[in-house]
Amino acid sequence: MVTHEELLTRGVANIIPGKEELRKFLESGKKLNIYLGIDPTATRIHIGHAVPLRKLQALAQLGHNVKFLIGDFTALIGDTSDKDTERPVLTAEQIQENFQTYKKQAEKIVDFSKVSVVMNSEWLKKLSFEDIVKLCQHFSVGDFVGRELIRKRLQDNKRVGLHELLYPVLQGYDSYHMDTDIQIGGTDQTFNMQAGRVLQKDLRGQESFVLATEFLIGTDGRKMSKSWGNAIWLEDTPEDMYAKIMAVNDELLIEYFTLATNVSMEKVREIEKRLQTNENPRDIKMELATLLVTEIHSAQAAEKAQDYFQRTVQQKEMPDEIPVITVKEKLFTLTDLLVYTGLAASKSEAKRLIEQGGVEVDNERIEDPNLEIAIEDSVILKVGKRKYIRVNKN
Repeated sequence: MVTHEELLTRGVANIIPGKEELRKFLESGKKLNIYLGIDPTATRIHIGHAVPLRKLQALAQLGHNVKFLIGDFTALIGDTSDKDTERPVLTAEQIQENFQTYKKQAEKIVDFSKVSVVMNSEWLKKLSFEDIVKLCQHFSVGDFVGRELIRKRLQDNKRVGLHELLYPVLQGYDSYHMDTDIQIGGTDQTFNMQAGRVLQKDLRGQESFVLATEFLIGTDGRKMSKSWGNAIWLEDTPEDMYAKIMAVNDELLIEYFTLATNVSMEKVREIEKRLQTNENPRDIKMELATLLVTEIHSAQAAEKAQDYFQRTVQQKEMPDEIPVITVKEKLFTLTDLLVYTGLAASKSEAKRLIEQGGVEVDNERIEDPNLEIAIEDSVILKVGKRKYIRVNKN
């Protein structure tokens, strides 16, 4: 069971109004109302996104009243806290589909038998225009436009929609409606979560707390991003997840053990001492890979992933089973072939992989994206250290 001290420190970037105040609240013995909200605008979760999910699960295990909020109504506005443009408006069908995909992945971290799922359309769509006007009276336009990204958009003469001002107001109402004691979210959500504190204090005379979690850095030391290929996704295969962990920069190992796993902090401190005594980081990295794959998938999957990594990467063996794709055309540029086979999501990604020397055709490294590949019988494509596909001519 997670201790209060670990709840207040592990993966925590900021607590508002303060750590000691929240500690006293947690130690009061009261069953607290806690929630984490997401807008179903994205369908993939990486292990960085999972940091607040782990915090939510820990609080649920302590017996608090924990909710996982789906912002199906606020998604109609779109949160621009971490964006430099307006977000596109989603249909109700897209929102529902995205949520089902998101929940399936989140279940790898969160036990939904202990965490209830709610949709904010249940209460937000019932608000009258008069209700919304009264809520807006608790906030100032100056606070909103003073936010860094909003200010920058205005300075760059980019459009800021009037409806965007309503987002933090409505998120604040979510917190008020659920009589929330603690809101959980990333640091980019601090402004919106503060709106909930304002309404709790103004309308109920009640103190509430914001617990902002840290961000996990990508495997290469940059922000975790799909476009940079440095993200580890919850839906990654065990083999891909294991290999990605083995690519993590050595200096990020302690951060990954702390934020991306459930291993005890005592164990994390032990690992830190081992690194300080010059133990080979590769061995510790293998422990991390095994641990993470076990937590997200299973111990059996982790064992198979380790064996696969050792054979195909460390010993440079080709996998026993390679996916096969049959094509009718004979000639492809290498860029088009990578996209066609699904080894790259787009032509720009394919070109980047090729130019960085990450693509082989029949064991020969190719760095020309426009090279034509003639498929007389079959060719074997390799991307990175672990992705293979055999392309056969029909």
